[in-house]
Amino acid sequence: MLNKVIIIGNLVRDPSIIYLPSGTQVAEFSIAYNRRFKVRDEWREETHFFDVRAYGRLAESLSTRLFKGYTVVIEGRLSQDRWIDKEGKNQSRVRIVAESVRIVRKPKMEEPIEEEVLPKEMENPFPSEEDELSF
Repeated sequence: MLNKVIIIGNLVRDPSIIYLPSGTQVAEFSIAYNRRFKVRDEWREETHFFDVRAYGRLAESLSTRLFKGYTVVIEGRLSQDRWIDKEGKNQSRVRIVAESVRIVRKPKMEEPIEEEVLPKEMENPFPSEEDELSF
């Protein structure tokens, strides 16, 4: 089965860093994707927000090189978190687990750039199951 995501979006906040019990670094951030479409003769735009998580060396690199407002290309996979909230209701959230991230544009830059933060071939970004976070 195939689980592949490629998306371009703008960071809506700086990455936050947490550590798993194993010591693996995790970077979490959100991106906004704007979809522009035409209805009859009128252009409309809608914004979608996606949570992104990166592990290990990729997370370390992102924590010092990405900031709010950067435009990035993320290549990765979808992951679903499930938990039971305080009221006993089942909750679910889908996020993107990044395999590689490319910086396309920094805020207030005139010309686009393409900078790869860390190639996905350098490290397996998926931790073992015992490193999973509970919610």
